[in-house]
Amino acid sequence: MSLLRLADVTASYGSAQALFGVTLDVAEGEAVALMGRNGMGKTTTIRTAFGLVRASGGRLDFAGQDLRRLPVHRIARLGLGLVPEGRRCFGPLTVTENLVAAARPGPWDFARATALFPRLAERAGQRAASLSGGEQQMLAIARALMTNPRLLVLDEATEGLAPLVRAEIWAAIGALKRSGLSILVVDKSLADLRRVADRGVVLERGRTVWQGAMADLTPDLAARHLGV
Repeated sequence: MSLLRLADVTASYGSAQALFGVTLDVAEGEAVALMGRNGMGKTTTIRTAFGLVRASGGRLDFAGQDLRRLPVHRIARLGLGLVPEGRRCFGPLTVTENLVAAARPGPWDFARATALFPRLAERAGQRAASLSGGEQQMLAIARALMTNPRLLVLDEATEGLAPLVRAEIWAAIGALKRSGLSILVVDKSLADLRRVADRGVVLERGRTVWQGAMADLTPDLAARHLGV
C-alpha cells in the first residue's frame, strides 16, 4: 500500500513552471531514491510534497489524505519528517534543544536518536552552530527522527561531507531502512543509493522519465538520465 503518492503533479514558482507531471510513490517500509541531474526538480518535488510549494495540478496524497488541501504544519503532523538540503539546524540552540524542540510522542526519543549518532550525545550541550558540517547533518537527521515520522525524506543528506562522515550517515540510513522506516532519499551517489533503495525514480526537467527497481537501472539508463 502506498504511503506517499504523487500522480502527474505540476507546480510553479510564480509564472515559472517547475514540475510538469511528476509521478512517484513510496510504500510502507520501502526506500525510494529520487534521482536526476542538478536542476531537474528533485528539491521542488520534495517542497511540493510538504506544501512549501503548492501543487497546481495532479494528485498528492499521504496515508490516504489529500495534501493539496492541508497547510504545512498539518502535513508535518501526518508523519512526514524532512531533512532539508543545507541542514538548517537552529544554530543558537544546543544539540539537546534542537532535538527537544522537534520532539513528538513516539519511539524516537533523545536516547534513541543519540544512540544512532553517538557524537550528538558527546556534544549535547554544544551550540549547533559550533558543530562540524557532518555533525550538523547528523543533528538534522536526528531532529527529523524526533518528530517520529512515518516517512523520512532526505534531501542531499551527504552532500559536501568527508568520506568517513558520509559512510557513517549511509550506515545510519541503512539501519533505518532495516528497522522498517519508509524513506525517500535524494543523493548524487548512485552506488550508495543502490545499497539502500528498493526502487528509484528519475526526473528530467520536472518530469518523471523512469521508475523501477534499482536493480533495473542499467549502466546505459544511468548514463542517459544521470550522466554517470
